[in-house]
Amino acid sequence: MDVPKGKLVIIGGAVDMGSNVSAQEHILQPDYIKFFEKGILRRIITESAKHEASVVEVITTASQIPELVGEEYIKAFGQLNVEHVNVLHIKSREDAANPDYLDRIRKADVVMFSGGDQLRLTAIFGGTQFLQILKQRYHKEHFVIAGTSAGAAAASTHMIYRGQSNEALIKGEVQITAGLGFIDGVIVDTHFVQRGRIGRLFYAVASNPGILGIGLGEDAGLLVSEGNVMEAIGSGLIILVDGKNIVETNIYDVEIGDPVSIENLKVHVMSIFDKYELHQHRMLIKKAVKIEEGVFLNIPDNDDLQ
Repeated sequence: MDVPKGKLVIIGGAVDMGSNVSAQEHILQPDYIKFFEKGILRRIITESAKHEASVVEVITTASQIPELVGEEYIKAFGQLNVEHVNVLHIKSREDAANPDYLDRIRKADVVMFSGGDQLRLTAIFGGTQFLQILKQRYHKEHFVIAGTSAGAAAASTHMIYRGQSNEALIKGEVQITAGLGFIDGVIVDTHFVQRGRIGRLFYAVASNPGILGIGLGEDAGLLVSEGNVMEAIGSGLIILVDGKNIVETNIYDVEIGDPVSIENLKVHVMSIFDKYELHQHRMLIKKAVKIEEGVFLNIPDNDDLQ
């Protein structure tokens, strides 16, 4: 099995800056990006081989307000003394084939997918040389791919792109398609705790018990190393839904529009510094000490996952 040399960071998001913008979210203020200041964005830079000297390319394809989103990412990275931050406003498959853009991602140390509509990401990048370059670099180089909200939801091979939270356990309400494919064996949902999306993830896992459901809360993320070890980062919660031991479900028998039953679904809850081995289905709960608001200290022990 090909073990990726790169790192993948998937983040649950804060305010949705893409297809669901509301007046109450104050999109003209930078507050929505404050969740990065609690350690997630800093961790992305720490994991990059060149740290603050990294070249970062922010991809705003998923967003309906890409210029504003790009500006805020430049400011946020700037607060971490990262000066080489560029923005790729790729709005079509033709844009994705631009030789200048391809050259830029070949030279980048970090690529960051913003939030918005994950279906835009797969429809624009699916099958392109752009995506092929990203995958090759992720597998062969010390390269960091990060995504928040839609950028996280699209990172896996399977992707949820539609489904109301309050009707998620009704057959046919959750729609799943192919994602960008940076990580296999999982399906990711975002804004998870705040928007009550547990039913969506239950349904997704029941429809394919071989995949691990990952529900990312806001200000919560996973740092994935070697395509296997997932470390919780940020101050929020992460829910894992494991369906490999499902005893029975009626999802294949009931009609469209009918409720779904599931027996023996396993759920894990992760918080900062906890780790989970995807291939071994093994979790390690870590001890963390809160130093100040949003700042935690990892207490090492002898049982850490290698």
